[in-house]
Amino acid sequence: MPFWDDVNLSSLPDLSGRLMLLKVFDKPARCRLEMLGEELKERRGRDVVGKFLDEIDTHPPLQYLNSQSSATVESRAPTYYRHGSTKRKGSGSTDTYSRLLLPMWGDGRIGMLLGGVVWG
Repeated sequence: MPFWDDVNLSSLPDLSGRLMLLKVFDKPARCRLEMLGEELKERRGRDVVGKFLDEIDTHPPLQYLNSQSSATVESRAPTYYRHGSTKRKGSGSTDTYSRLLLPMWGDGRIGMLLGGVVWG
């Protein structure tokens, strides 16, 4: 498991718009969005950086993120979520996406989660 302070998001410029960082708190168990890539902000419709997951409306691409984060921390392993296709009438667009969360170690525990989202 990587150390969270070893992660350098600037070394992933092609992915930076689809990445997120979540800070993990243990008492009480919660996660806060520390960084949300520009593409995620645009698709989300507004910036939610600095908010806890249980404080935000969870629509794409953040559906079930709170549950997935809890599972990632508890299992101490990467987790994967896929949201199936739903066509919007008249638009022909879909909101199918997949999300991967990776736990990162720090201060003797899982301190951060790195997430990435892809569409299609």
